[in-house]
Amino acid sequence: MVFLYDIYQQPVWALFGLLVLTLWTLVWEGLGLWHAAQHKQRNWFIAILVLNTLGLLPIVYLIWFRPRREEKGDAFDEFVERLKKKSETKKKKIVRKKK
Repeated sequence: MVFLYDIYQQPVWALFGLLVLTLWTLVWEGLGLWHAAQHKQRNWFIAILVLNTLGLLPIVYLIWFRPRREEKGDAFDEFVERLKKKSETKKKKIVRKKK
């Protein structure tokens, strides 16, 4: 069991623990805020920003509540298809010019 006297005698360990806890919180809250902003989820963004839960709320959001990649995959697939069509039309134009 940790007593306050032990922390007083060796403050380096207490500072190290606070540093680790701060970095843990910053990483998870940063990821949670970034994903909430990217998906335009204002309520989650505000909740993660205001509530300090030592990274637990962002972890819950990232695991269960953020939209998955499959939802975004359709737009990316459409973009790739448009690029393919453009390259095919350019090839056809080049072939017509050679004739």
